[in-house]
Amino acid sequence: MPFIIEIKARCAQQDRIRALLQERSARFVGEDHQIDTYFRVPRGRLKLREGTIERSLIFYERADQQGPKASNVTLYRPGPGEGLKEVLAQALGVLVVVDKRREIYFIDNVKFHLDRVEGLGTFAEIEAIDEDGTIGEAHLREQCEHYLALFEIAEEDLVRVSYSDMLLNEF
Repeated sequence: MPFIIEIKARCAQQDRIRALLQERSARFVGEDHQIDTYFRVPRGRLKLREGTIERSLIFYERADQQGPKASNVTLYRPGPGEGLKEVLAQALGVLVVVDKRREIYFIDNVKFHLDRVEGLGTFAEIEAIDEDGTIGEAHLREQCEHYLALFEIAEEDLVRVSYSDMLLNEF
């Protein structure tokens, strides 16, 4: 189970961040149109991500706070057309659907997203990922802080909650 420290921020200057990533030879994975269906669960968040690059059932728990925050994530990668969404919708009920276009980049273990979210606007995300417990939380936090400073993301642009929470107007 990967351990992730992540940052989400409103971002009106995606071109600037894109240029900084290219200057640092970030690996561009592609642009993905993702539909995230969130289901009603008693704790944490459960979503089915349907995209052409990323497709996963994701359960995660994290604090709603600005700046770097830890996420405990469990992933399942279903094959296409398995009917999983229908089963989960019937069993749990759909909470909200997030429709976004996401550019995906990597530098080493750090994943970057430049998102355009329907109904919400544009965002940047930084995810420092420890797949096997060898990197450690302190280093992941340092990586996030480094890119936060490099991208000149202002504190007032940091987002505490998920896109699903934003769409539900909970925060």
